[in-house]
Amino acid sequence: MPDSTPEQVTDHPVVDGLARVGLVAYGLVHLLIAVLAIRIAFGGTGKADKTGALQTVAATGAGRVVLWLVVGGLVALIVDRLVHAAVGHRGVPWAARLRRTGVDLAEAVVYAVLAKTAADVAADGGADPSTPPLPTLLLGLPGGRFLLAAAGLGIVGVAGYAAYRGLSGAFHRDLDLRGAGLRRSQLVMRLGRVGWTALGAAYVLSGALLVVAAAQHDPAQPIGLDAALRELSEHTLGPAVLVVLAAGLVVFAVYTLFHARHRAG
Repeated sequence: MPDSTPEQVTDHPVVDGLARVGLVAYGLVHLLIAVLAIRIAFGGTGKADKTGALQTVAATGAGRVVLWLVVGGLVALIVDRLVHAAVGHRGVPWAARLRRTGVDLAEAVVYAVLAKTAADVAADGGADPSTPPLPTLLLGLPGGRFLLAAAGLGIVGVAGYAAYRGLSGAFHRDLDLRGAGLRRSQLVMRLGRVGWTALGAAYVLSGALLVVAAAQHDPAQPIGLDAALRELSEHTLGPAVLVVLAAGLVVFAVYTLFHARHRAG
């Protein structure tokens, strides 16, 4: 049997179709986060992190089915990224290949965390988790504050790279816009620039709070994206910034629809 190339694996109709579903699901999650962030900006309640967004979806039986489809799509995205990390990026300089491989692995971790969260929420039917969040568990371990600080710095790094992708347009490597036409191609690039930059801005706040929690070594310290958005809303210009940030996440969600349509192999 001849060896399968990375293109043959990632372009398989089943994997490619599920990956496109996963991209749509990834955008849906951030659309829900944007809606909840706007509610926080105007004094509403509800968790504006990924768990809260997924719990909103899982509130009904149909929503739980959708979440399991989300999990399947995200798993396909994980496979896609791991295959690219293992045998992809051939024919490029070693430094660029190393950098792109690192990005692939980081994205696989992000998708894996979201897939695990979605599976847990779907299994619980949208109820609040019975176990403490991972950051709280880490702080209870010997040396946990250093692990939590490393996780926070890692999130800040990933967030910074997301913003870089938006500002530089580096995300274009994920797209195949051949045949899309000039106007659609320009629209997709503009959406990507705004969306990826907003995504980076949102998650740099989350990572920074993890670092603060580790420095204070306080298990009761609010952490995560939800806490970051709530803390931001308490400042004078916070609500306005939240609305702008939410608008950026909506743009990112729209971009993921185009990404799913014009996904490169």
